[in-house]
Amino acid sequence: MRSTKEFLKDIREKSVDELTKLLKEKKLHLFELKLKFKTQQLTNPNEITQARRDISRVLTLMKEKENGNA
Repeated sequence: MRSTKEFLKDIREKSVDELTKLLKEKKLHLFELKLKFKTQQLTNPNEITQARRDISRVLTLMKEKENGNA
């Protein structure tokens, strides 16, 4: 798993369309993690928190780019 700084550096270079695609992937990943958690197949529940934070980071960056701040 890569660090937060590396993740932020990668997503800052992406366009809004690429961020939209990444957001869909992250939401699907979060859904899969929640499903695994409910069926007790998830070994590290902190992955859910990390996925939610990644989604928030992507959404924040999308808003910044739409407002012209980035």
